[in-house]
Amino acid sequence: MDEHHVVISADSHCGAELREYRDYLESAYHDDFDIWADAMEENAARTDELFASLGKSPRNVGIGGDPVLDADRNYSSERRLREQQEDGVVGTVLFPNTTPPFAPPSASPFEAPPYSDDFERRWAGLRAHNRWLADFVSEAPERRAGVAQIFLGDVEGSVAEIEWAAEQGLRGGVLVPGAPPDSPFEPLYSASYEPIWAAAAAHGMPLNHHSGGATPEFGPHFPVSLAMYMIEVTWWSHRALWHLMFSGVFERHPDLAFVNTETGTAWLPDTLEKLDSFYYRMKYSTYGSESIFGGLAVENLSLKPSEYWKRQCHIGASFLRPTEVGLCTEIGIDNLMWGSDYPHTEGSFPYTREHLRLTFGDQSVEDTTKLLTTNVARLYRFDVEALRPLAEQYCPTKTEVATPIDYSEIPEEAKGCPGMNPLNQVQAV
Repeated sequence: MDEHHVVISADSHCGAELREYRDYLESAYHDDFDIWADAMEENAARTDELFASLGKSPRNVGIGGDPVLDADRNYSSERRLREQQEDGVVGTVLFPNTTPPFAPPSASPFEAPPYSDDFERRWAGLRAHNRWLADFVSEAPERRAGVAQIFLGDVEGSVAEIEWAAEQGLRGGVLVPGAPPDSPFEPLYSASYEPIWAAAAAHGMPLNHHSGGATPEFGPHFPVSLAMYMIEVTWWSHRALWHLMFSGVFERHPDLAFVNTETGTAWLPDTLEKLDSFYYRMKYSTYGSESIFGGLAVENLSLKPSEYWKRQCHIGASFLRPTEVGLCTEIGIDNLMWGSDYPHTEGSFPYTREHLRLTFGDQSVEDTTKLLTTNVARLYRFDVEALRPLAEQYCPTKTEVATPIDYSEIPEEAKGCPGMNPLNQVQAV
């Protein structure tokens, strides 16, 4: 009998319906929440009007399909389970997708909201999301690993939230926010965050850094601000890797896992080579500016950046592109995890089976199993055997995935997914 893959997505998104968050806030915030929610709905209407001439709402970025009719893909447990099963996926790591209470509207539709000094309410909103998430995960705990949000403006509160999340079984770990230069927070390499890293390590909670959450405010310069966002968004997420690495976080916490998700994979080999070069010149050279300015920072690092990477870092390789598959061995096959990005419009849903054949059809079954199952299950503590009966019912077989598909068989509407986009193929299109 042909064995089925146990397909687990290392990248999926969820969040409550806007007004649903009210029930997860302390009552003292309810009046303020009603005012905020009204303003958010008015802003969404204005943005939709701005994009009306394009025939598509920017809210489609967060939802594949109609932004109104299909919005419940964020929060309908029944719909998500059904659609993911039909798509051949039986486990998911859950990142946030909807706007938590009291976040200000973004200057551009895709970027993270601007920062404010309204720390108390922003923090209350993030905690509301986490409590909604805990309830959402509890509806299918063996199939969902929830990622909790923290707030860099409150280190002590973040430590308490990590401890709470661990107690609630949010084994997806911690979403590490970005701290770009225009934010009011210290950079991620600041020693002030050490209690956060220590708490995550103590509770076995991976640190997750997801594309899109670390950008500065690009400003109301429509439409160029959107183009700048698309060009720079992944780089702003990449930099968290060397911020944590060169500040000694991985040295002090050798069991702490770090994940870059939905930031691509092709950037990593050159980046590790560059970081190793900087490290060597900082630590061992007696000449030049690198040793003068960087020597003290790296003197207590016992490993090269590439060695820290191999030991405790990972990539959530959302909709892995066929052109990048050849790099998997170079990056480290044990350090990569496939993701579908459901329910985002650029995700592989509902053509995940086609995507898997297109991407992994020429790869070994052993390597494919690591990328689809083994690595993500180990990091996020999925019970593979508990998922196997579901996999036998819904997931593609190993033979099916190992059978290449001709690009002519890829549906036209699937080509918006980077993994199926004609620009990212190794075969003729």
